[in-house]
Amino acid sequence: MSSLGTELPKEMARVRDELMPIYESIGTTGRFALLMMRAELDRATRALAEGDVITMIRSYEALKGFKE
Repeated sequence: MSSLGTELPKEMARVRDELMPIYESIGTTGRFALLMMRAELDRATRALAEGDVITMIRSYEALKGFKE
């Protein structure tokens, strides 16, 4: 069983390292998705730093929703 404290950083890395390069390669078409991903990554980073569990859960779910 995993914890939110370990799974959220994994999900953040997946979006940052796997998905964002794909959307960057699309060009201007992928720009809106990139903005959404960056905003969610920023929100997740702040939530982790502040220990805001509710926002961490919301960010985790939002990040899981990003697909190829």
